[in-house]
Amino acid sequence: MVLNRKNALFAGHDEGGRTWARTASIIETCKLNAVDPYAYIRETPTAIANGHPMSRIDDLMPWAYAPKSS
Repeated sequence: MVLNRKNALFAGHDEGGRTWARTASIIETCKLNAVDPYAYIRETPTAIANGHPMSRIDDLMPWAYAPKSS
């Protein structure tokens, strides 16, 4: 993450910097849990939009994420 500090410097706005920090945090958490960040970021909003129950929101966290089998 330290190597990315210069890139985040040019987020353009304070909210852009916060958005970048959130995105980088999700990506790094996925990597720490051996999850493909692209697949996680693609499938999680889809699951929420398709009515994933709020009572099972923990199932969508990167450490509990199970990719869909094709």
